[in-house]
Amino acid sequence: MISRIFSFPGLIICFLFISCNQQNKDLAEIAKQEIAKAEKDFETMVDEKGLAEGFTFFADSNAIIKRGNDSLIKGKDNIRNYYAAPYFKTASVTWSPDFIEASSDGTLGYTFGKYIWQTTDSSGKTNESRGVFHTVWKKQNDGSWKYVWD
Repeated sequence: MISRIFSFPGLIICFLFISCNQQNKDLAEIAKQEIAKAEKDFETMVDEKGLAEGFTFFADSNAIIKRGNDSLIKGKDNIRNYYAAPYFKTASVTWSPDFIEASSDGTLGYTFGKYIWQTTDSSGKTNESRGVFHTVWKKQNDGSWKYVWD
């Protein structure tokens, strides 16, 4: 009789643990899908509206981007100003994440993958560089995703 009493609460605890674990997996999977969509929407906006508009729109209020030789640009206004420079008027970038991961509670995530950066100089010559990007995403109170690090 005593073993049955102790096994019933143990069984309940096991079910609760399994249920919570599955819920966390579901939240992470949903977040990964949402981040993939945010990445695609981000790339589309940059293509259609330009670097300054896209990088500003998808930036968290405390976002930081690392550019050049360890230059950190902090905050949405500074990111907009950085990409508003004349150099970026002839620039374009495409990218695609190779990997997406999200926290178990579905509030943070990161991506990495390859990008292609193109600029056109004053003679009309297109220059291309390729590299690897890493972006950290944070879910906002309104359910949207904004990057905090790029």
